[in-house]
Amino acid sequence: MPSSASIDLSAHEVITELERQAMKKVMWRLIPILIVCYFAAFVDRTNVSFASLTMNKTLGFSSAVYGLGAGIFFWGYCLFEIPSNLILARVGARLWIARILITWGIISGLTAFVWSSTSFYSMRFLLGIAESGFYPGIILYLTWWFPKRYRARAIGLFMTAIAGSAILGSIISGSLLQLDGLFGLHGYQWLFLIESLPAITLGFVVYFALTNTPADAHWLSADEQTWLIRRLEAERRQQDSIRRFELGEALRNPRMWLFTLIYFGQTFTGYGLGLFMPQIITRLGVGLKLIGWVTAIPSVFGLTAMLLSARYADRSGNRVLTVCTACLISFSGFALCAITGDPLVLMLLIIFASMGQSSIGNNFWPLPTAMLSGSAAAGAIGLINSLGNLGGFFGPYVMGLIRNATGSFSVGMVVLACGTLMSAILVFLLGHDRRLEHVPAELASHAD
Repeated sequence: MPSSASIDLSAHEVITELERQAMKKVMWRLIPILIVCYFAAFVDRTNVSFASLTMNKTLGFSSAVYGLGAGIFFWGYCLFEIPSNLILARVGARLWIARILITWGIISGLTAFVWSSTSFYSMRFLLGIAESGFYPGIILYLTWWFPKRYRARAIGLFMTAIAGSAILGSIISGSLLQLDGLFGLHGYQWLFLIESLPAITLGFVVYFALTNTPADAHWLSADEQTWLIRRLEAERRQQDSIRRFELGEALRNPRMWLFTLIYFGQTFTGYGLGLFMPQIITRLGVGLKLIGWVTAIPSVFGLTAMLLSARYADRSGNRVLTVCTACLISFSGFALCAITGDPLVLMLLIIFASMGQSSIGNNFWPLPTAMLSGSAAAGAIGLINSLGNLGGFFGPYVMGLIRNATGSFSVGMVVLACGTLMSAILVFLLGHDRRLEHVPAELASHAD
């Protein structure tokens, strides 16, 4: 049995070998499969941006029609997010995440056969319903396994799937467009069909391979299992000693709505520009054969920034400062894109902005999760993610309308960049929360 000293989270704690081995096993057992699942999710959610390069012309979609269809995904996502997360908390992550993966894979594949704007809107809406609960479910799931010292790092590693999907997904999607005409199908149809298969396959993998809670983790030694359960319990005690929120109270708390607005701002910018990025890149004179490779470049830098910022936030505890800085980098980079006509400078600014945008989410989520536990965490995370993700609807829709009205992406980039400026201001106003601090020695020792 570990001593109380071994689970003391004072600021200068020396990490014991037991802790190191336990967290190493948890990291290697859970994070790789979650990364692969989120990779598949993000590819299926955003591959429409590459499909639009040929689908819009084939089906006669304007920028406004495409922007509405790309963004309407988030209405289905929003409406079913909180119920889905509460179900996951009740039935366990293994079963519910498997269900999510299989259903969204099927619907994503069927998107290949849309024939009109109405059918396009319908399939994107259904895809949002199918995927609802996945991302906040994983965020909740990680709080069941990772103490605060490791949480931003774990979320950051999990969210490398976003950058990974933008890097590899961009290259793969660009290549699949070259299958145009094979067996009478368009390239964008092959894109939807082939990229739906990993999600369906992973649904079965998750069902048989994922472990619900540390209490079920027979792959940990008895000492490791005991240490992890007690550490997480000690942190829950610290949260509750400051303030315990029930679900209804958490949903009425003004801080939860501030978190929601912060997340809305970053998704407004991120999805609004991300779902149009291949079209923006083609304006640099890049053809279909290279579009995937060039679009992947900003994501390579974004991935590096994401990992470094998570490491800094975990070590320093300056999560508010980290999120503010990332939001301001995103805002300034994208806003400055509107005032340059030089392709090289434009690409450098997109890279700079992507580094900031990629560093927001993984450093943001430890802020609300530090306040909550139990059903309150499940419901509040679902609320923040579902309503916050409506920025993913308004962003592309606004960009499509501005693009139609002006014939340019410049004005739209400035307008959408303001989303992360709003997020930076709100994070600063939110300030520091004592629940982000390390567990005091006396609370940690009570868990032994």
